[in-house]
Amino acid sequence: MTKRASAVSASPPSPSRRRNKYTLAPLVLIAANVVLFALFFVWPAVIGLVYSFTNYTGVGAFQFIGLDNYHNLFGDSTFYDALSRTLLYAVLFVPLNFAVSLLAANLLVSKNAKGGSVARVLFFIPWLLSPIVVGVLWRWMFGENFGLVNYVIERFGGSAVPWQSNADLSLLVVVMAASWAWTGFSMLLFIAAIKNVPVSYYEAASLDGAGPWRQFFSITLPSIAPTSFIVILLNTINAMKEYPVFVALNNGGPGTSNNLLVQYIYETGFKRGQIGYASAASFVLMLILMAVAIIQLIVNRRVENR
Repeated sequence: MTKRASAVSASPPSPSRRRNKYTLAPLVLIAANVVLFALFFVWPAVIGLVYSFTNYTGVGAFQFIGLDNYHNLFGDSTFYDALSRTLLYAVLFVPLNFAVSLLAANLLVSKNAKGGSVARVLFFIPWLLSPIVVGVLWRWMFGENFGLVNYVIERFGGSAVPWQSNADLSLLVVVMAASWAWTGFSMLLFIAAIKNVPVSYYEAASLDGAGPWRQFFSITLPSIAPTSFIVILLNTINAMKEYPVFVALNNGGPGTSNNLLVQYIYETGFKRGQIGYASAASFVLMLILMAVAIIQLIVNRRVENR
């Protein structure tokens, strides 16, 4: 009996038991993500879509009013001002962040770079800061009456620059602050991509007499194209949804000249109590982001298929 029991216990598990063991764990992990995705994304999105067809004010009952919110939204000049300012911010922020982070990544992976580890930490620290902290720090530097930059300019005999009262300069300060905060994350993605480029490519190019610039444009840039696509896509989406840095730095000012689309949605929904109207604006923003992502995906596939 003992030998028979030990033989049975030592026998390998059946294929069906082994299959169940290895298929159950992934299903449990996937189910947890599906539940969280449905709870924090699908359900709020469905509620927001329903509200966008109502006159809901945040309290009490609501009535369905069809497409009135969307009709009023497309005739609202304030909405177009916020949308155009958001697009301008994205057009300035995305190329600046891309260029600075790519330049930093190339310098740090260079054979002649000294103190690369320390530099990576210093570049990455701003990304760990809260956007509110980033906005406050840059407000201290570019305040018109108390800012460090104007203090230095005046000490050298210059005149104070209207960093906050001029709408264009105020937007430019936010672009620089956001680029400073996001450079570390984009830089790490570029460093990982550049290190995956085969060294033999550069050795062959050097034998053919190609200089550093030629190697960068002919080898590095094409090789890291998928990473560049990810960086541009993430930065574009983040730029279109930017809100805390603006609020902490200049609150969309001077006045309302730099109110972005998310700030317009927040003030419409929570300060004016027009939840239905703000939900309609939110869905327009979502459609814009989806269009941007689809266009960039199509362009990326065409580049990869060349």
